[in-house]
Parts: sequence; C-alpha cells; structure tokens
Amino acid sequence: MYEGKIIKFYREKNQLTQEQLGEGICSGTHISKIERLQTEYAPEIITLLSERLGINIDNETRNLKNLKKRLNNWQNVIIMQLLDEMNSINNELEQDKFIQISEYINLYKLLKARYLLMNNNSDEAIIIIKEIQKIEHKLAPYDCNLLKHVLGIYYLSKHENLKAIQVLKSIQEEDYNNREYYYHLAVAYHSIESPVMAYFYADKSRQFFKEINNYLRVIDAEMLMIIQVKDDGDFTGTISRFENLIQSCDLCNAPDRKAKVLHNLAFEYYRRKNYLQASRFYNKSMSHKDIESGPYLLSLEGYIRSSFDGRLLPSNELLQLAKEGLETAIKKNQLLYINLFNLLCYLIQNKQQEYHKFLRDQALPMFKKFGFVYLIRRSKKELFNYYTELKLTGQALKMAHLIINH
Repeated sequence: MYEGKIIKFYREKNQLTQEQLGEGICSGTHISKIERLQTEYAPEIITLLSERLGINIDNETRNLKNLKKRLNNWQNVIIMQLLDEMNSINNELEQDKFIQISEYINLYKLLKARYLLMNNNSDEAIIIIKEIQKIEHKLAPYDCNLLKHVLGIYYLSKHENLKAIQVLKSIQEEDYNNREYYYHLAVAYHSIESPVMAYFYADKSRQFFKEINNYLRVIDAEMLMIIQVKDDGDFTGTISRFENLIQSCDLCNAPDRKAKVLHNLAFEYYRRKNYLQASRFYNKSMSHKDIESGPYLLSLEGYIRSSFDGRLLPSNELLQLAKEGLETAIKKNQLLYINLFNLLCYLIQNKQQEYHKFLRDQALPMFKKFGFVYLIRRSKKELFNYYTELKLTGQALKMAHLIINH
C-alpha cells in the first residue's frame, strides 16, 4: 500500500516516466499498477526500483506510517496549548514530503486551519475550511466532526456566536473523542450572555481537561464557570474561587492565564462598583501583558474607567493614559480599542455631546457588527439615560424599546 505511493512520489520527483524507471526491471504497465495499488508485486522488484531511485524503502515506509501518529501528537499539543511544541511540529510537518500523498491529508489541513486560528490568522484558515467543505461528503466521520469543530472556532473568532453554537452542537461525540469542543460551546454561550448554558458546557469541558491531565485548560474552564455566577450579595465565595485560580496559575507558571483571571476579577469588582479594587486588579493584569497587545488595551480601558468612575486619578493623568491607549490601538489597527479609547477621551474631558454622538454613530454600530453583547447593552443604557436627561422623549423611548428587545 505505502510502497506504491512512495515509488510514484520519487519517480515524479526525479522526472522519470514509468517506462524509464522500470527499464530492465519490469514494464511501465506493471509500475503503473504498483503505483495505483492494483496489483501484487514481488519484494525484489520494490527493492530494485528503490535502489534506482536512491531511497531506502523501509525508512520511507516507516516515515509515512508514522505520519498519523505525528498528526495526533500535533492535535494533542494544540489542545494542551503548548505553543513552542505546537510551532515546532508545524514547522516539521510543513517540510514533510509525504503529506500530500498521505491518506491523512485532510486531517493535516484541518489541524493546520486550527493552528492558524490559534495564531489569529483567520483569513488563511477559512480558505482551508472552504476547501475541505467541498469534499465534506467524502470525509471520514472523525474528520467530518473535526471540520465542524474548526468551523465553530472560526465563527467564534469572528464573533458569530450563534453560528458557532449551531455548528458545534452538530458534532457527533460518538465519532469524535475530542470533547474540547465543549469549552468552545461554553465560550459561545458566554458571549451571547447565556450563563446557564455557558456554565453547563464549561463544567463538561473541565471534566474532559481533568481526564487528560490538562491543568492549564482546567484553569480556563473554571474561570469561565466563575464569571457566570452573578452573586451580587456575598462576594466572598467568588473571591475565594478567583484566589484559588490565581494560585493555580502560579503553580503552573502560567502568567498569561493569571493575567486573564486578574482581569476578570477586576471586572467583577467594577460590576459591583468597587472601583478601588477594580483599578488595582486591572493594573495587576496589565503587568503580565505585552503593552501593545489587545488584552493589555482591554485591561487598560478597564483601569481608566474604574479610576475615572472612582475618581482615583486626576483627569490629566487619565487623559494621557487614554491617548496612549488610542495611539497604540491606531498603530495596531485595533478597531474595538480605537472606539473605546476615543470614548474615554471624550468622557474624561466631559464632552458629553461629542461622547454620545460618537457612541451612537460610531461605536455602537461597530459593537453590533461584531456582536460585543456587553458593550451593546452598556451603550444603549448610556444613550437612554442621556436622552432622558435632555428630555428627548422620543429618542429615549426608542432606546428603551431596543434595550427591552435585546
């Protein structure tokens, strides 16, 4: 089975016809049948053809057989989010000469799309996804479900959360042993503010991550579970759970995850109007992040807002921070943060008319386009309060209608 594919690969690489390769050994017709796996053949013939091609057929066969094992290892590394190993295996596979002739080519392409999505390269990923969708009816059951999983992750990257839920829930678990997709379902439900379903699937993903001893992803799942619990009364239980996650991040030497936990804890304090603690934890989160990254800008925006609402810093310092954030957002072409920091600049300078005009005409349409549910809801409430204060009854009622129907 493998020998015929290998012979064909090296024959074409050496630009030989079947007759030229078989001269003195066997007919070109016989080689054609060997390459198409349509005949039995003597081992001696394969040995002679291999010698003519200058290859060790046993080594080449072994490499081709091991390809499935290497692809499975790559997928496990991707699930574990071991970035250095993930990149190393990707580089090795890109150089593998047998990928294109392997029966695992579709598995490789789907894992490549998943890898690209993890590196925020959705444009290249969707090209591969669409290519595989054309032959979906020919895929093995596992690959078919992997396609759905990768497509769901793509939809998440584009904030198309309802599409993500639809495709992820169509996965047949009996044909797909990677229950990591529960985590992505939880993220999608969280994004549309469905806390019960988000908690349910986050818990299922946590169980899976525990089974495979993936403690970093256990942290991810548990953090997602914590932020679904809106206990506006006694906050001590939630704080304790956050503190345990922070300790877990330290034990696992995971500063990137610690930054996320600190950010979410800051938001919980902000939601409860404890602006001092919110600004403190936003600041701690920022200390673990690249100052030009999106996650840093998100925490910076939270830090400025909590400091502004709590009157913790003078206006000139807050405005300088907002301008620095805006400058970075423009430099990195981060549309979300360009809008958020523009809003902050207007807010800090008490330019109410400009703030609400920008919010209505620029920011809110962008939030709607990309499905930022929390920001959409916050923006509508701000506009409702603004119109009410100005006694613009018609516009206030219109905004109230949007809030109710949201």
